Amino acid sequence: MASAATGSASTSHTHTHTHTHTLSVHSESGLTQSRSVFFPMDTSVIKLSHCEKDIFCFFVPDQCPECGMSFSGKRLEEAPVSVPNPFSNGHKVPCAFLVAPAEHTVLRDFDGQSDLHTGITNTNGIVYNYTRAGVQREAEGWERCVCVPLVQPDMFSLINQWDQYLEKFSSHQMWDPLCHSFDEETHNCYSFTLTFINCVLAAQSKPGLSKDRFTHTFVLPRIRRASKYMMLCREISQNHFHIVDSPKRSSQESPSEDEDSKAF
Repeated sequence: MASAATGSASTSHTHTHTHTHTLSVHSESGLTQSRSVFFPMDTSVIKLSHCEKDIFCFFVPDQCPECGMSFSGKRLEEAPVSVPNPFSNGHKVPCAFLVAPAEHTVLRDFDGQSDLHTGITNTNGIVYNYTRAGVQREAEGWERCVCVPLVQPDMFSLINQWDQYLEKFSSHQMWDPLCHSFDEETHNCYSFTLTFINCVLAAQSKPGLSKDRFTHTFVLPRIRRASKYMMLCREISQNHFHIVDSPKRSSQESPSEDEDSKAF
């Protein structure tokens, strides 16, 4: 099937859309929030355990920041582990739902205070997203966002038709600003992405997803994790470490979010 032409994609993405949909997420991490501390967006966080504490940092220190014991020649209670980074380069995740802060700020917050902008990728990583100016096709600007893969990798028939579905859907007069005006509450970027998902589900003879179900099942768990990760990075940037009591083994083994769930 013909794919969406990459030549029509814009070469810049500013996320300065004041007209985007607000998807409110409030953090429950208890970490200190600060907008004054800068850290690289590809920052890696590691966790190590010592003296019954979990210590989060950007590098393994020479000594325990809690008890002062030197780590030189000493074995840690557990080997340091990398904390999974919840952000992805959306242009490298085909057939996915993307979420990024609407404001093009240095820190690109997921702190529950910023409006969020959404888009859908085609098989080439071009991001289709709806704004007051209509549907944008962007080849860059979504390098750091929360991604929700929508299609199982073995669904070859759907993948082969994905670009055709997306281009045809995006060209509908419903998304033409001359025919249908953007509305903050009822006709926005989230309406565009969810309506497309439900159209594809209908084409697959599958039931649609309500806004609440899609949001709570696929979107909010990932955004909450992104919010906590960013606040953790700020805490470490300010204080070099974030130290908490080590949870009991039983709580560590509690089920985690199903990050592999797909809409299709």
